[in-house]
Amino acid sequence: MTGMLASVNSIAEALLVLTAQVDIIDLKQPERGALGALETDLVRQIVLEIAGRCPVSATVGDLPMQPDIVFNAVKAMAHTGVDYVKIGFFPDGDWYATVEKLAELTPQTALIAVLFADAQPDFAIISVLQQAGFTGVMLDTMDKQKGSLMQVMTHTDIAKFVALAKQYSLLCGLAGSLRLDDIATLMSYQADYLGFRGALCEQHQRTGQLYPQSIAQIRQAIASI
Repeated sequence: MTGMLASVNSIAEALLVLTAQVDIIDLKQPERGALGALETDLVRQIVLEIAGRCPVSATVGDLPMQPDIVFNAVKAMAHTGVDYVKIGFFPDGDWYATVEKLAELTPQTALIAVLFADAQPDFAIISVLQQAGFTGVMLDTMDKQKGSLMQVMTHTDIAKFVALAKQYSLLCGLAGSLRLDDIATLMSYQADYLGFRGALCEQHQRTGQLYPQSIAQIRQAIASI
């Protein structure tokens, strides 16, 4: 079964997607970048409001891949009570040293690595994530102007990504400017989750307000396949 992840940036949006029965409520601030973070106090408030009725994930921001910087941000976000903390693996920096440092947190914190399809990520990191105790891995896009996941990565590579994630027993998600019309194709990969933000907003503007009809359409499309 493939579930629906919906990205939100407020208590009101979180309650809206909760009503739509999404499978994961993802907290981030689109105005701050690909994985812009919400303030930890707001994240904590949303977690309390959701009160365990749906799993909640949160991003730590568009941070450089420097072990101490990422570690401190992840540790602070974990203290909000979210179920999953998402970390963007941006180009440059030291991926392997950062993963090694984060391994200190994995016994008590569920970490999700986010790889960016438009940055030609090295899938060799997936086995390293598993060894470090990560819970999952996602594909997303860094530059939203370049197009959707399916426009910046071949079907073969998306399928390879999902297969590797499953091989290493990691939760697997696909995101990146996905639209309603992409769902039928994406469902064939059998990822654990498909992630949406822009497609849920009026006029597909990811920094705009969520549109209840769009949320319902996406939810129905996933449930019907």
